[in-house]
Amino acid sequence: MNTPEPIAASADYALKFDVDYPDRPLSRLSSAFRIFTIIPIAIVLATLGTVSFSSSSGDQYAGFAATGGGLLVIPPLLMILFRQKYPRWWFDWNRELLRFTNRVYAYGFLMNDEYPSTDEEQYVRLELTYPDAKNGLNRWLPLVKWFLAIPHYIVLFFLYIGALFGVIAAWFAILFTGRYPRGLFDYLVGVMRWGNRVGAYAFLMATDEYPPFRLGP
Repeated sequence: MNTPEPIAASADYALKFDVDYPDRPLSRLSSAFRIFTIIPIAIVLATLGTVSFSSSSGDQYAGFAATGGGLLVIPPLLMILFRQKYPRWWFDWNRELLRFTNRVYAYGFLMNDEYPSTDEEQYVRLELTYPDAKNGLNRWLPLVKWFLAIPHYIVLFFLYIGALFGVIAAWFAILFTGRYPRGLFDYLVGVMRWGNRVGAYAFLMATDEYPPFRLGP
């Protein structure tokens, strides 16, 4: 068995992520009580078996459900390993659930005051290229991707700490000015983009290309 090696990241990564900047006054009332207004949709998200922010590794994808209602991790791993296949409906499920999860997170981060939809794209744009499992994915690499991504977990741990303070600062800024500081907004989008890329590589197994160490596209 050949030792699998990660592919270096290119400028055009398999996962593309962005959040539309709200270039308008945001609702002070909605932002002030966001910790309460997010509860109903957070419950819906929780029933789908998705992860919370309490992961000990600091990476939001470390606790994704392996089977059942959450993101599918173990089934695609086994199919890639033994059959070199990634069933399209499994991929579509993971992509749509990832989109929904990011809409809820963006709303919780005060990045928009439009309530998260369970199916509409809204202000969060996430695209993930469907992989050619037979010709484009190394069948053995899924066994070690979680390990190869350890440097990213470490960096993300500190980025998430910065994101927490960024959300707090944005909360005060919105209450006093009605606007989300663009610099803070771009930083939070970058952190979310980075985390999504790591998740797509290490746990969704949608690409063998190693995630770039950058906040930007």
